[in-house]
Amino acid sequence: MLKGIDRAISAELLMVLMSMGHGDDLLICDVNHPAATIAKHTTHGRLVNMEGCELPRAAEAILSLMPLDTFVLAPVRRMKVVGDPERIMPVHERLQTVIDRAEGRPVPMEALERFDFYAAARLAYAVVRTSDPGPYGCFILRKGVI
Repeated sequence: MLKGIDRAISAELLMVLMSMGHGDDLLICDVNHPAATIAKHTTHGRLVNMEGCELPRAAEAILSLMPLDTFVLAPVRRMKVVGDPERIMPVHERLQTVIDRAEGRPVPMEALERFDFYAAARLAYAVVRTSDPGPYGCFILRKGVI
């Protein structure tokens, strides 16, 4: 155990977060997302699990260590609802609250069509799957600098 590190952060996740550089992306997702399939395409190459964590709790833990990129307009991207692209799901609102609180400011979130989101996710550094039941609980966080 280390001081000051959230207990939800595993040794593997800590290594992933420390290995990422400025501008690298981290996908955090619910249990419905094809996380294992997409993780194979990432830099890390394998899935990181945060069992027992729903998305807001996982994001809170991750963002206690990882700053978001301030050099891009929207350092957070989410998937649009299929068939209703303007719809905001409860999980989107909950994550927006966590992200804004972690950064101490309103943080823009960009919405991507489902297959555009999958393509962007494959370019991420790593994929973190939570125990959140979803749906539409998938977010790409771009790492910034301290």
